[in-house]
Amino acid sequence: MTTLRRMLPPLLLLSLAAPSAIAASDDEDRLPRGAVDTRVETPTLYDDDAGGNASGDDPAIWVHPSDSRRSIVIVTAKEGGLRVYDLRGRQLQKLAATPAPRPDGVPGRFNNVDIARGLMVGGKRTDVAVVSDRYNDQLRFFAINPAGAAATRQLREVTAPGVPFVFQHTRAGVDTEKTAYGLAVWQPTGGPTYVALTQEGTTRIATVRLTSSANGIGYTDSRHLPLPASFPLPNGTTWSVCNEPGTRPQLEGMAVDNARNVLYAAQEDVGLWRIPLPLYSGQPKLIDKVTDFGITDRWDEESEECVPVDPDQPATYAGHLLTADAEGVAIAHAGAGGQIVVSSQGDDRFAVYNLTGANRPLGSFRIRGIDGADNVNGSDGLDVVTVPVAGFPRGLLVSHDEPDSGPGVDSERDPTNFSYVQWGAVVDALALPR
Repeated sequence: MTTLRRMLPPLLLLSLAAPSAIAASDDEDRLPRGAVDTRVETPTLYDDDAGGNASGDDPAIWVHPSDSRRSIVIVTAKEGGLRVYDLRGRQLQKLAATPAPRPDGVPGRFNNVDIARGLMVGGKRTDVAVVSDRYNDQLRFFAINPAGAAATRQLREVTAPGVPFVFQHTRAGVDTEKTAYGLAVWQPTGGPTYVALTQEGTTRIATVRLTSSANGIGYTDSRHLPLPASFPLPNGTTWSVCNEPGTRPQLEGMAVDNARNVLYAAQEDVGLWRIPLPLYSGQPKLIDKVTDFGITDRWDEESEECVPVDPDQPATYAGHLLTADAEGVAIAHAGAGGQIVVSSQGDDRFAVYNLTGANRPLGSFRIRGIDGADNVNGSDGLDVVTVPVAGFPRGLLVSHDEPDSGPGVDSERDPTNFSYVQWGAVVDALALPR
């Protein structure tokens, strides 16, 4: 299996390190800030031994091709593996993070998930859940079975044995945990299927091409692109992102606009990027920045956090909608070309942008819990579908929630879960184009 790694040419590296860094428009202060309600949430996951070290992170919505009542939500639970829920938030399946199918495979840590449609599995076109496994620096693949009663649908792993590491070269490198992290499936019209991935603790993005064989789904043709960690400012200075020593400002949440072959990626302490695909086919552009972009921080060993050098320094070059960390990214394909939704983890909100043109910001919203559900806080991953599914006639948004709270939730056990939201409620709250 051929693996090709390509580094940035010096000239492109220079241009990437100098995105346009302008002050945020005053118009952004007047953007709509709405709220929507949720009453559907999944069971609480606990990140401790008793809970199977299950820490929820990222969801993917799979819509059944002929019966929307059989649609499912697949979520990652890190060392706890995967969970599969129905449209009422009820658990259908629990899959352990088993050892990767390779000679040196270890039990996995499943981080992000997306859906690849129509891959060849056992001679049949099959939709597949694609999962990043941090402890094995690889992708894992799980075929989705559309048949069977609503309460018995099951995923099954179809990862080919011995697939390569994505970012590392050796198991010793994998053990540094600078491994496969965020992911998004890219399926260009009429072409093969690819997956874009980010690397934990670095600025690197990779793409791989998926392959099918009698042994399962694998991948090849790995291509890597590093994004910048420092940015020139209009005042002539350069701003470098503060990070824990030995790490760089990583990316995680991503989504692909397949119609235009564009990747949207959130760099947690920087902002939201638009990156043409395939990698190197065009210049990445930073389309929005976090609210402390340009603020000079230093690493504090005692608190193990970045703290401002000057607490009174104005955020002259910052954005208005994303409060670090910028996390999950999803695309809503509806209404005047569609929208991009990004979880603004630092203020428990979600920012919305036009999918087309210059990706104009449209506003932000938060998710309130009602009828026993709690508010959504600290969201990591999210997913959106805009087609009608049972119980959600104008589409469905699913968001990670951390910490989960409310009656019966043990706050001492690191609780997480996922909340379901009517996408139409977001459209109405922000007066989005229909």
